[in-house]
Parts: sequence; C-alpha cells; structure tokens
Amino acid sequence: MDIFDAADGTRLAYRRVGTGSPLICLPGGPMRAGAYLGDLGGLPAHHTLILLDLRGTGGSAVPRDPATYRCDRLAADVEALRIRLGLDRVDLLGHSAGAAVALLYAVRHPDRIGRLVLLNPSPRVVGIEVTDADRREVAERRRGEPWFPDAYAAFERIWAGTPEPADWTAVTPFTYGRWDDAARADADAADGQRNDAAAAAYYPGVDVSAVRAALAGLRARVLLVAGEHDVALPPKRAAEYAGLFPHAEVAVQPRGGHSPWLDDPAWLATTVAAFLR
Repeated sequence: MDIFDAADGTRLAYRRVGTGSPLICLPGGPMRAGAYLGDLGGLPAHHTLILLDLRGTGGSAVPRDPATYRCDRLAADVEALRIRLGLDRVDLLGHSAGAAVALLYAVRHPDRIGRLVLLNPSPRVVGIEVTDADRREVAERRRGEPWFPDAYAAFERIWAGTPEPADWTAVTPFTYGRWDDAARADADAADGQRNDAAAAAYYPGVDVSAVRAALAGLRARVLLVAGEHDVALPPKRAAEYAGLFPHAEVAVQPRGGHSPWLDDPAWLATTVAAFLR
C-alpha cells in the first residue's frame, strides 16, 4: 500500500497491481473501499492498476471536512494522485458511482485525460433516469433462475412503494449476472467496506446541467461497459449515457450484471485492454 497527501493534507492510500502502462481505478459503492475490485478480471496482465481508496475508505484517512466527500470534490484527489505518479496524462477507470469521479475529473482536467473507461456507471450525475419499467424489463429476463420468484416479488413491493425491510436484500441477486459463490461473497463483504456517512454526502449538490454541458466538449475517447442484465444501468440507458460524449462506444457484456469482472473476467479484461490499446 502506498500513501500520499491530498491537496488538503488528507492521507490517501493506493495499491499497484500488475505491469504495463498505468490505469487509475476508482471504486464505487459509493464510498466502498477499492479492495472489492480485485484484479478487475485479469487486467494486470495488460496494465499496472493503480487502485485508489477514496478518502474515508480502506487505507485512506477520514478528512477534516466531510464536504470533501462530494464526488466532484473527490476529483481533486485524482489530480493529486496524477502528480504523485509523475504522469502528464492518465487513463482512468471508474466503476458504478466511481465513474462519476472519473468523468468529473475528465471535465475539470481535459488536458490530463488519455482514455476513460466507465464500468456500469451510475447515471445520477448526468441526469439519466432509470425507470421501474426499465428495471422490470431487465429483471424479466431472469425468470429461469431458481431465486427469481422471491427476488422478483420483493422488486414488485419496492416498485409499488410498499417494501418490507428484507426486500432490499432479497433483490441482491439481480445485481449480478451469476448468483454464485463469488457473487454472494461480494455482496456479504459490501457493508463492511462502505463508509455510509461519506456515501450520504457523495451526490448532493452536484450541478447535473453543468456536467452534461461539459461532457459535450470532452475530446477524450470513452468506453462505457454495460451488463445485459444490469438493473442499475440497462443497456438502452447505457446507450443514452454514451450519447452525451462526442467520442464514446458501448460494450454490452452478455449475461452480465453490475460487476463485470465477476460475471465474465476474461471478457472484461479483453474488452478494456483492446480499448486502451
């Protein structure tokens, strides 16, 4: 684990994995420690992954000012990391909520961005709505799964506005393309890796209109990875998201959920490495 100081003096931690040109990787959650990303399906065979623990998570310190947990302000930590690494330009990968920090860094420092990889990005900072109908359409594709009846019933109650406390856990299998031992282990670990107080401050106050306007002028090439079965960002909403950039392409992982390195690691590593190459 390597340590460096952010601009406000907060001690931040990152780890290096692999060989080759560096790829800075930003975890989602929001505000989940970066360990859950593992090796992103074998990407270290192609690149040196720089896995950052966002402030207040994992090995990184809690900041004095909790307002710095907001995703647009976290972009300053990415810039401090770029300087620490001595790089003129960086390739960035962000997963889920972490993609918000990646793209906000890109619009703030467009001359410092090489290529941008957004894995199953949260659409909140760009104002794209994923409707219950969108989620229902994706969820219906899983009817053959043994866990489907109970999980879908829980979704029905959530959509109706009458959820039971256990329903939020019951729908977890829809998050993964394969509800297997690896997915269960990831789901079990999530709560212990997340800073809930920081997560509450992550999105409020971000100017969505300004973000969308800035993306329209971004020159960097963008890869947006979506999962065929991802209820958080269904493929048709991923295509809408990609349309906000001048130079973006979408790769849809067959039978993939929200964590593509778990659902088909070889597909993810090959797809991302080919884009970055």
